[in-house]
Amino acid sequence: MSTLLPDLISQTATLSPDAPALHFKQETLSYAQLEHAVARAASVLLSLDLAADERVAVYLPKQFETVFGIYGAARAGGVFVPVNPLLKAPQVAYILKDCNVRVLITSKERLEQLSEVLADCHDLHTVLVTNPEGAPTRLGRIDVRSWPELMNSAPDAQPPRRIDADLTAILYTSGSTGNPKGVVLSHRNMVAGALSVAEYLDNRPEDRLLAVLPFSFDYGLSQMSTAFARGASVVLFEYLLPRDVLKACAQYRITGLAAVPPLWVQLAQMDWPEEAKASLRYITNSGGAMPTATVAALRAGLPNTQVFLMYGLTEAFRSTYLPPEELDRRPGSMGKAIPNAEILVVREDGSLCGPNEPGELVHRGALVGQGYWNAPEKTAERYKPAPNCWPGCQPEIAVWSGDTVRRDEDGFLYFIGRKDDMIKTSGYRVSPTEVEEVIYGHPDVAEVAAIGIAHPQLGQAVVLVVKPSAMNLFREDAVLKHCKSRLPGFMQPSKIVLREVLPRNPNGKIDRKSLAGEYAELFADLFAALGEAR
Repeated sequence: MSTLLPDLISQTATLSPDAPALHFKQETLSYAQLEHAVARAASVLLSLDLAADERVAVYLPKQFETVFGIYGAARAGGVFVPVNPLLKAPQVAYILKDCNVRVLITSKERLEQLSEVLADCHDLHTVLVTNPEGAPTRLGRIDVRSWPELMNSAPDAQPPRRIDADLTAILYTSGSTGNPKGVVLSHRNMVAGALSVAEYLDNRPEDRLLAVLPFSFDYGLSQMSTAFARGASVVLFEYLLPRDVLKACAQYRITGLAAVPPLWVQLAQMDWPEEAKASLRYITNSGGAMPTATVAALRAGLPNTQVFLMYGLTEAFRSTYLPPEELDRRPGSMGKAIPNAEILVVREDGSLCGPNEPGELVHRGALVGQGYWNAPEKTAERYKPAPNCWPGCQPEIAVWSGDTVRRDEDGFLYFIGRKDDMIKTSGYRVSPTEVEEVIYGHPDVAEVAAIGIAHPQLGQAVVLVVKPSAMNLFREDAVLKHCKSRLPGFMQPSKIVLREVLPRNPNGKIDRKSLAGEYAELFADLFAALGEAR
């Protein structure tokens, strides 16, 4: 049985060495070839005197070397840090410094972008360049080495002994304010998550998963670990336009596709190729609630594809899923706990909520991470003893999500909102997702974010930031009428702002906090007219 993350590859390499593991463009690697490459990558890192638990950052798009670096670092006893390839030099430098990265794996082009910031990364001693021709051999005190050369020449090395409680990854969560936090994960966290998700998705060796999300995002990274847990294969894919995703599904005969709501909203409006319809066994959503109109459109366009709606947080990987057969019976539900996890709904005093009583979602079990890197105060805020610990026991640490949910009489959960996203208007607490759900039902709206903006009479006003389906055809009066017929008075939007593009964080989610900051002074004239201070 696999207990360490790289064992997920080794087990299939032993049982089915010729089975396909990775596809990239026109190339395919078998599990035996992938196992060999991961072992070589581990030997490269050990030849650089990488010590146990030292950090290895991988700053690359999805390609073979990205996978070798991630799993090679884990095999070598190090801790891998996948860096979102969309990040710019100052953001990358922050991550490298924050978690004291010792080795960076990147390309020549990306190294050029980082050249001015790496001098401040005091723990970094080596950069491995995947395409070294024309790259420098040193940057000040930092050694720059050829990854291909070392993969061929580094002596075979025996990795240090590791157990499942040892660290293996740090994933940085994208913060819309302040710097991101590094969530620390063990081998046990990663393997338990892979096995749990593979169980309810019923993954099998013949599955072929399309990896469209960044590996710096736990949901994206899990596409690999879930596939490897069942001996399935992964297609490494970078897309420019949503239509590229549809073409890839058809070209590679994809059976499983994971995405976030903003991408699903766009894909739901497109005609899926017949080849994709024939092969796509399931799709999954996480990273935010999927609008019911989008779910309906996807089910209509993909009648033979199962739709799994999921909820997760980087601090505990994945928490809940809604079985496809429950979609019609429980619209809006985020489901029940995934295998090998328990999800509690808790009052502010730590006691358990009753049916349909709002409370904080608390996740306990093997998937709960180890805390935030180098941030004990933030760790203490989120990682706290689980409720209802039996008398005399050592407290079990659970993740207190900060999300408000409710559980119905049958135990199915429904998302209400994040504590820090809730809109407080006219004495009511309003979930932005509840408002957005209604707005997505109008044909003039392609994407929407509901935000709360300071208002002298309401406390906060509900403001809709809308990307119209067609800018010149948008009918504001029709949308407001739609809201009035479906929302109570205190949820009605005070203003609609149109934009051609809604801002995203690095994981592809609509960045509500960024929008709230941008439009913070929207009602400044009202404050001035009433002579009130902000």
